Amino acid sequence: MTSLAPARDIPIQIISPAASSERRVNPSWTISQLKAKLEPITGIPPSLQTLALHLPDRLEPVVISAKDEDRTEIGSWSLSPYAELHVASTDPASATAIPPPSAVPKYEMPVETYSTLPNTVLAYKKTHKIGRFDPNAPQLKEKKAADLWNEIAAGNITVGARCILPPSTTRRGIVAYVGLVPELPGVGPWVGVRLDEPAGRNDGRVSETRYFECEPQYGVFVKPDRVEVGDWEELGLDDADDDLDEI
Repeated sequence: MTSLAPARDIPIQIISPAASSERRVNPSWTISQLKAKLEPITGIPPSLQTLALHLPDRLEPVVISAKDEDRTEIGSWSLSPYAELHVASTDPASATAIPPPSAVPKYEMPVETYSTLPNTVLAYKKTHKIGRFDPNAPQLKEKKAADLWNEIAAGNITVGARCILPPSTTRRGIVAYVGLVPELPGVGPWVGVRLDEPAGRNDGRVSETRYFECEPQYGVFVKPDRVEVGDWEELGLDDADDDLDEI
C-alpha cells in the first residue's frame, strides 16, 4: 500500500561562496522550488545555480539536475541528514552577490544623538546619578585609589618581595612592579608579579608597554588585595598542589 504520509524535512548544510548555514529541505520539493528557496540564502538567481550534493558515504559529489526541473523532485536523490549541498554560480560575478556580514556597513549612532535620547541606559544613569554622573564620583575614585596605596604600604608590597596570590597557596612569585597601569581598567595602583610557574597571563607587558621582565605566561597583574607578601619558598615537585580542584 502506498503511504499517504507527507515526506519529512531533512536537515542539510547549505554551502555557497557567500554563506554557510543549516536548513531543512523537503524531498517533495522540485528542483525549481529548491532553487527558488536557495536564492535569498545564497544570493544566486535560480537560473545560474548549480547544485552538488556531498554525501558522507560517497567520495564524488552528486549533481542535482534534470531536464524538467519544474517536475523533478529532489527526493529522487539520496538526501541524508546533514549532507552538504554546495551551491555555485555559472556567473562568477553573482557568486558573491551577498557580501559577508563583516563587509556590510554598520550604522553607528553619533554620541551627541544618543546622549539626547530618553529611555536609554545613559539617560537612566544621568537621572539616578550613577557612575560618572554621581557628583561624589571623583572623591570616591580618589578614596579608592588612596585605600589601595595604603594597602600596599600596610602589606609591605615592594618590588623584590616574595608573595602568594590568595586564595591559592601555590601561585607564588616575586613582586616585580608596583604602580599605575593606564592600559588596565579601574583606579589606583596594580601589582605586577613574576610567577614561579607559567600560570600567568603575559610576559610583563600590557599592550605595548613593558612593566617588568619575565617569560611568556609567567607574568600577571593583580590588585593589592590579591597579594600576600611573606617568606614563601618556591614549591618543589613533591609539594601538594591544592589548586587542582579549581580547574
